[in-house]
Amino acid sequence: MSNVTIGETPAWKDYEKIGFRVFFIYFLLQALPLDWKFYSYLFSTRLFHLHYEDIFNLANYTTRFSAAPANYKDWTILLAIAIVGAGIWTYIDRNRTRVYDAAFYWLRVVLRYRLALAVIAYGFLKIFTLQAPYPSISSLNTPYGAFTRWKLFSLSLGIVPSYELFLGLVEVIIGVLLLFRKTASIGAFIFLIFCGNIFVSNLAYDGGEQVYSLLLITYALAILSFDLQRIIRLLILQQPTAAATFKPVFDGAKRYSRLVLKTVFLLYFIVVYGIKTGAGAKNDPYQYPGSKGLPAISGLYNVATFVVNGDTLAYSLTDSLRWNNVVFEKWNTISIRSNQPAPIDSNNQHLVLRNNAERLYEIEGTSGRHYYSYTADTVQQLLTLQNRHPQLSAETLSLHYSRPDKDRVILSGITYSRDSIYVVLEKVKKTYLLEEAAKGSGRNRKLKL
Repeated sequence: MSNVTIGETPAWKDYEKIGFRVFFIYFLLQALPLDWKFYSYLFSTRLFHLHYEDIFNLANYTTRFSAAPANYKDWTILLAIAIVGAGIWTYIDRNRTRVYDAAFYWLRVVLRYRLALAVIAYGFLKIFTLQAPYPSISSLNTPYGAFTRWKLFSLSLGIVPSYELFLGLVEVIIGVLLLFRKTASIGAFIFLIFCGNIFVSNLAYDGGEQVYSLLLITYALAILSFDLQRIIRLLILQQPTAAATFKPVFDGAKRYSRLVLKTVFLLYFIVVYGIKTGAGAKNDPYQYPGSKGLPAISGLYNVATFVVNGDTLAYSLTDSLRWNNVVFEKWNTISIRSNQPAPIDSNNQHLVLRNNAERLYEIEGTSGRHYYSYTADTVQQLLTLQNRHPQLSAETLSLHYSRPDKDRVILSGITYSRDSIYVVLEKVKKTYLLEEAAKGSGRNRKLKL
């Protein structure tokens, strides 16, 4: 530990010491990776060849006492542990007179770096528009009312990548401010405004990150508390305010060790992580599957002909068997719109996954379509489809395909219910307002009165 210059530090009252002990233990338990599941994940990865998903998941892991996502029960358990620990600490220190300025300083250092790590991890995902990607063709052809609130929020952010990039830049700047003692309170103050909006948005849109965003807010409040009283006196009460008297002094090897550690942090979590995230955005965006689909087939297709067990079904808005339209994505996903109910995958957690089968963003929060991943045997011209919904993964189809021309696809085969089908798909040359607006036309054109 460094030498410190404390100056004229007032004596701590007994209740302040007890409160600080609870505060100190609780936030250390929250901020430090003490959960065995964290180390299980850490040692299951290639430590010297971490992918950007691995770095993000490690940076944002929080202590939890069950396999479920983090919740307020975990906070209650940690608080109970902190109270017990503070009681033991109080008993041990009952005959000692001391202040905890140095302990508070080091706790603040831990929280500064933990919060910086979290906002930088999210910041680069937004800079490269990975967190809220541009809507898929399937989403663009799904009725508005078929989406849940959080999915609408995510899609709304995804259609304005420049705004998402701006949010990411703000987060990275906040992270850098938190890394330096002189600017930490400024960074924490900006973060409270920024993340306060995120927390309220999670509540309003039923997002899955309200627990984590509130946790980060508590970190920022703890960091800001060091200067909060002085800020209130100076800016709100407009009273004379003394500067902080506590100042750490690093000398000798400790000074250089501090500089080396901070440099390593900056290089790894800004330079290396930034480069890896940029490469991932280009080659392996995590929200959508990374496996390529059939070449030159992506788009929206109307179902011109639909034959089941030899019977041709006319177009109908009520028939539960007939398909209405089909979308081929650029990746290996086919989505089918029909009147057969599509269950909602209600997961609203932000997950960063490497396994293509687990990347379910396109089906989460929507009931408008049935989504299937497919593998293609281009020699036999055979598509093997599997329902992407976790509860319907047993549903498979085996369909032969042919492409008489670039705008038509013919499918034939056996469905999961053992019905034979013959389907003729005709590509729709559809213009999307979002794309027209991006070109400077469509809804962005100036109106002349």
